[in-house]
Amino acid sequence: MVKMVLGGAQMGPIQKADSREAVVARMMELMRQAHAQGVEFLVYPELCLTTFFPRWYAEDISEFDHYFETEMPNAATQPLFDLARECGMGFTFGYAELTPDGHHYNTSVIVDRAGEIVLTYRKTHLPGHAEYDPERTHQHLEKRYFEPGDTGFGVVRSDGMVMGMAICNDRRWPETFRVLGLQGVELVTIGYNTPSQNSQSGDEGLEKRLYHSELSVTAGAYQNSTYVASIAKAGTEDGHHLMGGSILVDPDGFVIARATTEEDELITAEMDTERCAFGKSTVFNFAAHRRIEHYGLIASQTGAKAPE
Repeated sequence: MVKMVLGGAQMGPIQKADSREAVVARMMELMRQAHAQGVEFLVYPELCLTTFFPRWYAEDISEFDHYFETEMPNAATQPLFDLARECGMGFTFGYAELTPDGHHYNTSVIVDRAGEIVLTYRKTHLPGHAEYDPERTHQHLEKRYFEPGDTGFGVVRSDGMVMGMAICNDRRWPETFRVLGLQGVELVTIGYNTPSQNSQSGDEGLEKRLYHSELSVTAGAYQNSTYVASIAKAGTEDGHHLMGGSILVDPDGFVIARATTEEDELITAEMDTERCAFGKSTVFNFAAHRRIEHYGLIASQTGAKAPE
């Protein structure tokens, strides 16, 4: 069993004009604060190095390739990796990835205390749309600039703990948590950049968005007996508002730390994986209670089909 201090590094807005170096300097300041508070693993948001560029439409998607990283670490991010090694701190963060063979992914990595990448995840559930939509209040073009991830939901045992990742919209899908749960996950990290307004529903504003996000995360934590760190990039970014609401959640589904601003902000909580073990051996003892003979539709069908 592992006891450790978990940290969430919420980021305030990153403007289009902000350089990678300026953003990494902010990330390093949060890491220094975390180290001073005894944090051993730190979680940063989705697309942590740039503004949320899928809010804009480009006819030629290659015009946005400058938002993507072609290697990790790179010159801009190496200082963050070096600082983490000095602090003996593991961390995870998200970025836009352009692979050597030309694939575009929304990606996150887990880095161990030695500063080495030990797991890569590419976002599975891409929200939004691929073409400009004049009917929306704002564009959300993730399907234009990213391909669905090809990694699946893997886990890694790092520093004695089983960890896995999801990104933003993945948190709304129970399959995300269950696949990780079936691998014994004890910490799920989720970074997100979520607009405070649903582009297709004027009735779903900030209050409902925050509620739905927290509902998804706390349910996933409880139903799989795992800690979850759900960490936002927040605030008004290039004139568009992203919601905050970063939280750390325990294996019983209770919020144990919560951000109170929309700026760069560190939240922390103590975690003990023995609490995961209790839930995994009782209410959510999968080996004893799951009935997979009745779950076929989950992996064989996409759209809902009502009876005639």
